[in-house]
Amino acid sequence: MASTHAFEQNIIALVWDFDKTLITDYMQAPLFRKYQADPALFWKEVDGLDAYYRKQGIHVNRDTIYLNHIITWAQSGPFLGLNNAILQEMGKDLQFYPGLPEFFKTIKESIENNPDYSSFGIKVEHYIVSTGFAATIRGSAVAPFAEPDGIWGAEFIEVPALPGYLSGEQKVGAGVLSQVATALDNTSKTRYLFEVNKGSNKHPEINVNSKMLAEDRRVPFKNMIYIADGPSDVPAFSILNQGGGNTYAIYPRGDRKAMRQVDQLRADGRIQMYGEADYSPGSQTHLWLTEHTQTIADQIVVAKRDLIRRSVSAPPRHLDS
Repeated sequence: MASTHAFEQNIIALVWDFDKTLITDYMQAPLFRKYQADPALFWKEVDGLDAYYRKQGIHVNRDTIYLNHIITWAQSGPFLGLNNAILQEMGKDLQFYPGLPEFFKTIKESIENNPDYSSFGIKVEHYIVSTGFAATIRGSAVAPFAEPDGIWGAEFIEVPALPGYLSGEQKVGAGVLSQVATALDNTSKTRYLFEVNKGSNKHPEINVNSKMLAEDRRVPFKNMIYIADGPSDVPAFSILNQGGGNTYAIYPRGDRKAMRQVDQLRADGRIQMYGEADYSPGSQTHLWLTEHTQTIADQIVVAKRDLIRRSVSAPPRHLDS
């Protein structure tokens, strides 16, 4: 009997934060090195922007105002001439934690090369949702494994569309960062969980705000794992926990302060488990993520087999005389 639902719900989604979850530092670090700029000065200025603009009667988003200051520095400061191509080039200089990016490939293959799972078309998809620069992530070593599915982060416009752009030729191409196209904060990151959940990232005809029955959604929250490094991801952790998904936090090896922070998240019920930022075979993080990915696959198999049994009538038998 053919399913009447829009999707097979046979996708497992691993949704990743980026800074301090996959890489050892913040992604802006190579940018400061390239321009020989002072990161302490930049972030001190960013920290002062809320009060500075408040005096003008302007309220800013503290999580995303740094993007505007990046543009200011690109146009009239230490980052003079900064554009998207340079941001993407910076991705090559990022230092990933042990076991990456190989883990992105091996976790997919552990599911897709298993005949018990492949017979039901079960697959793993990787998504990255970051408040950092999408261009830098796209230039990094994990991009080939995540970009086919989804990389979401801050994006910049270099050459804005001017009045009348619909009716005439205007300058396009490389320029300098001049406008923010997309900005993610810690709360708006949850929007992209719903994009994956409903399938609007794969099917533009589905609006992320559209009402959909749970059985019609492409990737149920119970088929997702969200991996991040700290309290800023509590809104995303909450969505997954409420939806029956899996939540895991990362802390750098030997960093006792970071470990206490994620341990408090576990004690508060924000996450299910945490481990060191090591994705090498045999590490706790490698084992936990692999185990729970396979558990999700097993649950999909059980549900599919049960559906088959319920949809097939019993075979005819000879009647007793």
